[in-house]
Amino acid sequence: MLTVAYLANEFPSPVEPYVGEEIAELRRRGARIIPGSVRKPRNFSRADAPEIVICGASALTVVHACLMCLWGFPLLAPLFFRIMFGGKETPWQRLKALAHTFLGACYAAQLKRLAVDHIHVHHGYFGSWIGLTAARLLGVEFSMTLHGSDLLLHRAYLDFKLRSCSFCLTVSEFNRRYITESYPGIDSAKILVARLGVDAPNLLAPPPAKGNSSSLTLVAVGRLHSVKNHAFLVRACAHLRALDVAFECFIAGEGPERGRLESLIRSAGLEGRITLLGQVKREQMDSLYDRADVVALTSVSEGIPLVLMEAMARRRIVLAPAITGIPELVVRGRTGFLYQAGSMSDFVDRLLFIHSLLRARRGPALNRFDPYARSAARVLDWIRHGAQTQVRHNFNRARNLDSFAEMFLRRIAPRSASVADENLVLQQI
Repeated sequence: MLTVAYLANEFPSPVEPYVGEEIAELRRRGARIIPGSVRKPRNFSRADAPEIVICGASALTVVHACLMCLWGFPLLAPLFFRIMFGGKETPWQRLKALAHTFLGACYAAQLKRLAVDHIHVHHGYFGSWIGLTAARLLGVEFSMTLHGSDLLLHRAYLDFKLRSCSFCLTVSEFNRRYITESYPGIDSAKILVARLGVDAPNLLAPPPAKGNSSSLTLVAVGRLHSVKNHAFLVRACAHLRALDVAFECFIAGEGPERGRLESLIRSAGLEGRITLLGQVKREQMDSLYDRADVVALTSVSEGIPLVLMEAMARRRIVLAPAITGIPELVVRGRTGFLYQAGSMSDFVDRLLFIHSLLRARRGPALNRFDPYARSAARVLDWIRHGAQTQVRHNFNRARNLDSFAEMFLRRIAPRSASVADENLVLQQI
């Protein structure tokens, strides 16, 4: 049976449902998957528990890892050389990479009796260096999936990871072009696009309009982290209030930026307008999306975020920055709205335009005789329909999982006949 070790920085994670979905799809096709987590997950059920937690390794595993590093030093020498002498990483990054190399040996020690054929790591952060190290010590190949920030912002040792992987999956055509242009020595044939997806409910119409036609309801969903740039949305809300726009804003998510956002909301006097909801359960997301006139994304870096797919699948109007792979999902004026990243004036202008369409669409019954109201209704209905159609055809969860599994298994199946016990390091331990 084909055996794959599948590693994530934290598994399971409520904000990364796609990891569990990919594992389930590979298992459905008959592969044996060994889920692993670098960190101990915070909340999980027994059924979702990872088989291996690297940071929870036993003392015996640490001893085995030391022996593997000793016997396998010739295999690890290129890694040490790259850490110490290559690239432009900082001394702190180099020190952390040495620690991650040892964690990779701990991971290999936990995997070595499981006859692993391949190691796959989701995200290109430090977990990918751990997986790369373990693969070298076990004499198997490794692959990884890149999203957004792990490619565009946190690229430490990415050149070496890309050269070492047997193939690399990424979530957008933008990412694929970026990799091939930024790392011209990498074989472009091994950089593959594997889109994420969501379920597209069969909704024929948006939920009934709210009674207050003049109020604008904004919803943002995402971890409270600086890369999500919720502070930008808070400042935009201050501009809306200055323009006497009636609005309310709900931000769903939890994270390290909460204190800063609370302070920013207080200093702007927006306590009654902006609500930080904390982590919202999956089963409550439908009702949150139903409240939204606009689902806004203000991130400075992204892959193609699930929150936009989920909102569009429910025929909500979305507003997002025209960065990275987002325009592959949100087509300007056809499936949603885009704004120039970092431009407050453009973001607010787009909101005001959408608000004007909504007000005309929701106006009194007499407005059905108003040409502008009829035009606004057609524009919004067409965009809502286009949004849901885009998700159903191109970001469909079931279809894209099927495509991922086919691509993944086809790439590793020809090499799965190699026997891990043939590795010289393993024979001596």
